[in-house]
Amino acid sequence: MGEPVLFGPDFDRDPSPAYAWLRERPPHRLGFPTGTWAWLITRYADAVTALNHPALVKSPSAGNEEWQRSGMGLPLDHRPSLASHMINADPPEHTRLRRACAGAFGPRRMQDLRERAQQVTDELVDAVEARGHGDLVTDLAYPLPIAIICDLLGVPERYREDVHEWSLVIDSADDTDGSKVREATDVLERLVTEVVEAKRATRGTDLISDLVAQEATGTLSADEVTSTAFLILIGGHETTVGLIATGALALLTHPDEAAKARQDPRHRAAVIEETLRLHAPLQNATWRFPTEDVEIGGRVMRPGDPILVSVLAANRDPAAFDDAGAFRPGQRAGERRHIAFGIGPHLCIGAALARLQADVAFETLLRRLPKARLAVPEEELTWWPSPITRGLFHLPIEL
Repeated sequence: MGEPVLFGPDFDRDPSPAYAWLRERPPHRLGFPTGTWAWLITRYADAVTALNHPALVKSPSAGNEEWQRSGMGLPLDHRPSLASHMINADPPEHTRLRRACAGAFGPRRMQDLRERAQQVTDELVDAVEARGHGDLVTDLAYPLPIAIICDLLGVPERYREDVHEWSLVIDSADDTDGSKVREATDVLERLVTEVVEAKRATRGTDLISDLVAQEATGTLSADEVTSTAFLILIGGHETTVGLIATGALALLTHPDEAAKARQDPRHRAAVIEETLRLHAPLQNATWRFPTEDVEIGGRVMRPGDPILVSVLAANRDPAAFDDAGAFRPGQRAGERRHIAFGIGPHLCIGAALARLQADVAFETLLRRLPKARLAVPEEELTWWPSPITRGLFHLPIEL
């Protein structure tokens, strides 16, 4: 096999062969259509090193001149109203920005959101049950996370269809669709700005109101409020959509595992973790840049070199996981932990919320739709072409 192609329907459907080729080599210089390149890290041990390395920073301003000129950071990284958030920050700024949101993801709020997630899920499954067929992406995996993240943020009901529509544009855009991504980003930026302005006038008990209150005390800037709200709106539902869709597919295609998960909540939790490992809704962690010479996997990376950590490739590394390409929930005791939500200081702040929604969705599907089956052959399913997130366009079922 020559150097693999990391884009296209075949790769989207099954990236394992390409990643296996890459893992046999040190960190790989991956070229982009823009003419620039990045180090792509695919081995589990190297990924753990990179995600924890103190000399690898997140601020886009640390990227070298070639990367800055390439536009790879657009449309977000050069727009202060959208880019001034924790993913693009390093300590102590990262610590401050993360702390500003932490209360919204605490245990008490999670319990409230679990009750809300169950209510929304029941309503969505009611509709599927009444029809006798459905699509677990459009009928569940999208509307549930959008409803929950909008509730957490305080985004009114009237905006939610736009959130769904324009987020799907971002999810489904391939590497040639820059103009579509920019248009979707502009629409969602205006939406978030309208909500933030409304909260400045009338605050509630939601996260955006809390961010606005911190702006009033000088803890956050106006750009940080908008950026943080935008980040959580998009990042807070996109990966959960992928998790619910790919986990539902795994349950439909592994009836023995579904039977165990139906009877035992612990096995249901194991299904969620194995789905996260095998399908890693965030395929590649966001950009990192060395501030000094850093050696990873035998390669020396220079200051400013752009680095991508392939979480999906690392989670399928046979050096870290036995039978790494197989779906084996509950059989990985003693193995390394997956890194689907990252590790270290940038561990996903919404990990507990994503797991909560997946648990509610899977428990309800297994209990209420025990005879559901795929309505099309698995090979006909289409996957998002995104190099960042992993998910399905549709998951049609019959009851």
